[in-house]
Amino acid sequence: QVQLVESGGGLVQPGGSLRLSCAASGSIFRINAMGWYRQAPGKQRELVAGVTSGGTTNYADSVKGRFTISRDNAWNTVYLQMNSLKPEDTAVYYCAANLGPNFSIATMDYWGQGTQVTVSS
Repeated sequence: QVQLVESGGGLVQPGGSLRLSCAASGSIFRINAMGWYRQAPGKQRELVAGVTSGGTTNYADSVKGRFTISRDNAWNTVYLQMNSLKPEDTAVYYCAANLGPNFSIATMDYWGQGTQVTVSS
């Protein structure tokens, strides 16, 4: 089992920055990929950014150049640095872990409880 706990969400003005953290515990040695996902009201959950154990990253087109995913070597913590935030980034952000090497939502094995990010003036 893997447990994931997100933190770092909050209210920020457009153009501002936030850094989300995802603390992983349990059988983290089994993780092959982790990702950040978001779900806005009335919308489907979507991949924001993902990283594999080999260091491969993947970003949604809407966040490329603004968001950066990173992790420590042991999968203890995964971060999402979010810069130049826009109102359309408002959503609940979830951290997820996969024992396999991909980021497809349907295949993710473990999910955190989510953290709210609101971008508003």
